[in-house]
Amino acid sequence: MDEAVETAADVLDAATQVVLLGHVNPDADSLGSALALGLALHRRGVQVMVSYGAAEPDELPPESLRALDVAGLLHRPSDVPEAPEVLVCCDTADRRRLGILADRVDAAETTILVDHHASNPGFGDVQVLDPTVEATVVLVHRILDLMDVDLDPAVGACLYAGLATDTVGFRIGGPGPHRLAAELVEAGVEVEPLMRGLVDSHPFAWLHALGAILQAAELEPGLRAGHGLVHATVPRAVVEAFRPEEVESVVDHVRTATEAEVTAVLKQVAGDRWTVSLRSRGAVDVAAAAVALGGGGHPRAAGFSRSGSRTEILAAIRTALGDTGRT
Repeated sequence: MDEAVETAADVLDAATQVVLLGHVNPDADSLGSALALGLALHRRGVQVMVSYGAAEPDELPPESLRALDVAGLLHRPSDVPEAPEVLVCCDTADRRRLGILADRVDAAETTILVDHHASNPGFGDVQVLDPTVEATVVLVHRILDLMDVDLDPAVGACLYAGLATDTVGFRIGGPGPHRLAAELVEAGVEVEPLMRGLVDSHPFAWLHALGAILQAAELEPGLRAGHGLVHATVPRAVVEAFRPEEVESVVDHVRTATEAEVTAVLKQVAGDRWTVSLRSRGAVDVAAAAVALGGGGHPRAAGFSRSGSRTEILAAIRTALGDTGRT
């Protein structure tokens, strides 16, 4: 891993043009990683573009993450060149997670992967892949350190955003994330306004929609030898009416049910097409279940996309978790 980090730093030090990508439906760890690296390179005079995987070329990034882009580096997928000099794929568990930009992996002169997903099979010329770290921004911090980049509030905010969200507000992980957080605060990151914009700001109408979703949530306490499953459904009308920020926040409410080890939130993105978020308290590896269903992730947080009815999706989840019937 040390060698991979050094190689990545050397490639970036020598680059004149770099494209940095987050995964589809980018979160704070993917875009925070890309923007932190991108900003550091931009300040050195490198031609930098930051974008993200998508299903459509003109998809916009999540509104709550745009404030991290203080230098105007963020572009829509349609702007990404076909064959970059250096391509950096951040927090991307599989090249398919780049959507319509997946072909850039092979087209680039050099592709660097920076990721921490346990399910990642590995791709690219330089693979900075370490499932033991809590967030991809931890690996980005190591690369920046080798590049002798001095942390400041702008770069630090990008790193802090990914660190705080991927550790669920520092609930998981060892002392490392706390040490890094302290370093970032010392560099000038203002935590309260940053986190308020990321996770604590929703339109009033969302409260009513969230209430209906939670009221319809179901608990299956006997699943997986008593570990229990709680699941909720976000219907298509709600997915289309609200930002991804609202839709993705549902799982954080549902997973608080103490009777369930595993949480599943089904989001209807089309008539029979669903994206599913899985969470575990630690006793069940939801990444293994997600991989079995065509997705991936971490032992405690994973996801997948699948076509079928809601009943079929739930049946597939139970099977992947090792339980074939309801109790």
